[in-house]
Amino acid sequence: MTEALIHTTADNHADTAAASTPQQQAPSAAPATADGPPTEAGIEAAVHAIADRSRHAARRMAQANRAWKDRGLRAVGAALQANTRAILDANARDVANGKANGTSAALLDRLTLTDARIDGLVAALENLANLPDPVGNVVRGQTLPNGLRLRQVNVPMGVVAAIYEARPNVTVDIAGLALKSGNAVILRGGSAAESTNGVLVRVLREALESVGLPADAVQTVDQYGRAGATVLMRARGRVDVLIPRGGRDLIQSVVTNSAVPVIETGEGNVHIFIDESANEDMAVEILLNAKTQRPSVCNTVETLLVHSGSTVLPAVAKALSKAGVRLHADERIRAALPASVAADAATDEDWGTEYMDLDLAVAMVDSLDEAVRHIRKWSTGHTEAILTNDLANAERFIAEVDSAAVIVNASTRFTDGGELGLGAEVGISTQKLHARGPMGLTELTTTKWIVQGEGQVRG
Repeated sequence: MTEALIHTTADNHADTAAASTPQQQAPSAAPATADGPPTEAGIEAAVHAIADRSRHAARRMAQANRAWKDRGLRAVGAALQANTRAILDANARDVANGKANGTSAALLDRLTLTDARIDGLVAALENLANLPDPVGNVVRGQTLPNGLRLRQVNVPMGVVAAIYEARPNVTVDIAGLALKSGNAVILRGGSAAESTNGVLVRVLREALESVGLPADAVQTVDQYGRAGATVLMRARGRVDVLIPRGGRDLIQSVVTNSAVPVIETGEGNVHIFIDESANEDMAVEILLNAKTQRPSVCNTVETLLVHSGSTVLPAVAKALSKAGVRLHADERIRAALPASVAADAATDEDWGTEYMDLDLAVAMVDSLDEAVRHIRKWSTGHTEAILTNDLANAERFIAEVDSAAVIVNASTRFTDGGELGLGAEVGISTQKLHARGPMGLTELTTTKWIVQGEGQVRG
C-alpha cells in the first residue's frame, strides 16, 4: 500500500503494529462454560472486546483520506460480485428457514437477495465512492475581532452500531456509509438473516483488509444473539451512537432499553392526499407505484385520502384492485367505489397500521384541512404526499404537514437515500435531533470546533 493515511508515517507504523493481529482476525466466540453456552458475563466481555477493537479501528478510519476510503468501497463492491454465489446460497438457506417458520411475505421480501439486488448494492457503493467526502467539510467559520480563527468542521461519529432485522442489504449499506464517513460499525442483523450476514461480514472484512484498511471497521455481534444485542445497547462509552432499523417493536425496544444515544428510525405509516384538482392519469400511476412497486418497504403508501370533490377515485380504485391491493375503506369511499371493486370496512386500527403488504386504508375528506388533521393524528412522521394542480394547496400542505419528507406530485417511494442522491442510507430518521429523513454520509458525522490563535488570552 503506497497511499498514506493523513497521520505521520511513524504513527501509522506504530498503529498498525499494535493492532495488526486482532484486526485481521474475526471476533472470537465468548468463552463457554463446562456445561455449554457462554455465560452472561462471557458474552458481555466478548461484546465489549468487539467494541474496543471497533474504537481502535475508528481512530484509524478517521484519519484515512478520501482516495483510500473510496478504494475500500470499490474493493467491497468487487468482492460482492466475486462472492455472489456464496451470498445467494446463504440467503437461500435463510429464506427457506423463514418460510418454514411462517415469516410474513413482507419480511421474506426484505430478507431475499437476488443477482439484481446485489448489483444494486454494488452500484450504491460506486455512487458512494463518487460522492464528496463529508469529513473535514467546513460548516461555518469566521475570524473574531481578537484575531482568533474559528472553523466548525464535520468529523466522524466514531463507533456506530446498528440493530436491524431480516435486511441483509442493510449490512452492506451501513458498512459502506460508515466506511466513507470514516467510522467503524458494529452490526446486529438478527437471526432471520444470520447465514447471509455471516457471509457478507466476512466478505466486507476481507475486502477492507485487501486495501490496507482495518478489518475491524466492520464487525458483528450476531453470534451472541439477543444477549449480545442487549450488551451492545448498554455499551455507553464504547459505542457512540446506535441506530435501530425495523418494525415498531424492534425500534421501541432499542429506544426504551438503550443506554447508548439512539437515532430513531421510525415506521412508515405513509399518506397520499388526492385533492379535487389532481390529474387522473397521474394519480393512477403514482398510487400504483407507491403501493405496489415494493409493498414491504417503509416508504410505501399505507393510507389514501381522497377529496370528496375529486373524480379520480373510480379509476384509482380499479387500478389498485386489478393489481391485487386489498382496500380498507370508510363508508363514504365504499359508497363511491365502482361495483367491480370490493373493500373491507375500515376501522381505527387501519388508520394506524403500517401494512407492509398489498393493503391500503382509504378515507374520504372534504377539505385540505381535514386531510391535514387526519395525517397529524395518524402519521408516524415519515413521508406524506399531495397530488394536486393547485399551487396554493401544495404550498399549504408543505407548510402544515410535519413529517421528515413531504412530496408534491410524485411517489412516496422516492424517500430513499439512493433515490435522493445520498448513495445509500442507514435508515429514515423520524426524529428531529441531529438527523431527519434519509440518513446518508453527513448524518453519520458530527462536528468539532477548531480554534486557532496567536497567543490570545481571555480578558
